[in-house]
Amino acid sequence: MLYGIVAAITALFLAAVLTALLRGPALRLGLHDRRQRQRRVPLFGGAAVVLATCLVAVAGDWTGIAPLGDGIEVLLVAGGAVAALGLVADVWRLNARFLVVGTAVAAAFVVPYEDTGPVAGAAGVGWITFVALAFRSLDHADGVAGTVGVVTAFGVAACAAVEVMDGLAVLLSVFAAALTGFLMHNWPPARVALGACGSLFAGFLLAAAAVITRAGHDPVTGTAVLFALTAVAGADVALVVLSRRLAGRPLLRGGPDHLAHRLRRLGITAQGATVLIAAAAFSAVLAGVLVHAGRADARAVWWVAGGALVVVFGLLRVAVYGPPRARGRRAAQAGRPSRARGARRGVRVADGSHEARPAVRPGAGPAPVYAPRRQSEDAAHHSDPGGRRAGRSVSSQVKASLRVRNG
Repeated sequence: MLYGIVAAITALFLAAVLTALLRGPALRLGLHDRRQRQRRVPLFGGAAVVLATCLVAVAGDWTGIAPLGDGIEVLLVAGGAVAALGLVADVWRLNARFLVVGTAVAAAFVVPYEDTGPVAGAAGVGWITFVALAFRSLDHADGVAGTVGVVTAFGVAACAAVEVMDGLAVLLSVFAAALTGFLMHNWPPARVALGACGSLFAGFLLAAAAVITRAGHDPVTGTAVLFALTAVAGADVALVVLSRRLAGRPLLRGGPDHLAHRLRRLGITAQGATVLIAAAAFSAVLAGVLVHAGRADARAVWWVAGGALVVVFGLLRVAVYGPPRARGRRAAQAGRPSRARGARRGVRVADGSHEARPAVRPGAGPAPVYAPRRQSEDAAHHSDPGGRRAGRSVSSQVKASLRVRNG
C-alpha cells in the first residue's frame, strides 16, 4: 500500500514537470490544438502523461517496489503503441480509419480470451476501441477528459483491488496521479492540451483494464458494469451522433456540439461545466463499482442509463449550430432594387430625380458626403419676386412671365 502511494506521488510530480517542459517545444513547433479558435493551446500534454505513467510503472516493476504482475506489461506496451498512434495524429492529420484500425489491433492483444471466450473477446475488442475513441471525443474542452479520466481510473482501480489484482490497481493509481499532475496545467483556462496521444491512451488503458477486471464474470452484469464505468464518454458520443444526424451534418465534421459546449450555452462557466461533468462521472462510476463489488444490484445501472438518456435528450434542445449561411438570400438581395443602391449611384435633388455624382479623380481624396443640394430653377425664380437681383440682370422672358403672373 505504501509503495503504491509513493509511486502515485512520484507520477504526479513527474507529469506536472514534464507537461511544463514539453509546452515550450510544442509552441515552437506550432503543434497546438486545431479545435481552439480563440487562443493557441499547445499539445504534448498527453505525451507527458504517457511518459510519466510508463516510467514510474516500469521503474516500480524493475526495482520490485511495485510489481505489476503477469499480463500488465502487455497492456502497457499496447497502450504505448496507441499513444504513439495518437501522437502521429497530433502532428499530422490522420484519417479516422487509421485510428480505429490501430486501436482495434492493439486491443486484440490485451483481451484475455481464455476467460472471456472468442465471442465475448471480440465484443471486448470492439468496446475497448469505442471507449478509446470516445475519450478522444471527450477531449473537447479544457479539463474535461483529464477529470473524467481521473475519476474513472480510481473506479477501475477499486474494481481491480476487489479482484486482488494489485499490479493493475497500482498501474491505474499511477495513471490517475499522472493525469492529476497534468490537470495542474489543463484546468480551465488550459495552458496545455491533452491531444489524441493522451486521450487515446487514457481511454484504451481504462477500457482494457475494466475488461481484464470483469473477465470470467457474468456477461450481463459485466456489460452493466462496463457501461457504468464509462457512461459519460458514451453519453457524449450519443449526443454528438444524434445532434449531427438530426441537423444533417457529417459525423466526422467537428463542431461545438459536445457536453461542455452545450453546458456553456446554458450560461455555465468553463470551470462549472467541468465540475458538473466530473460529478456525473463520479456518480456513474460509483454505481459500477458497487455493482462489481456485490454491494448493489445490477438494476442500479438502469438509473445510470436513465440519467444518461435524460441528459442527452435534454441537451439536444440546446441550439449549438446557429443559422446556415444565407447564400441564396444574398443572391436574391443582389437582384432586388434598393433605395440605398440608388442613393449610391446619384444624389437626390429637389424634384425627386437622381443626379449622377461627379467622378472622383485619382488622388483627389474622397468626395464630400453631405454636399449642398443644387437649387432648382423654380426656386431660384421664386426667391426674387421683384424680378431683379443685386448685380444681375433679368431676362425679358422672365419679366414677361412675372407681369402675367402679377396681373
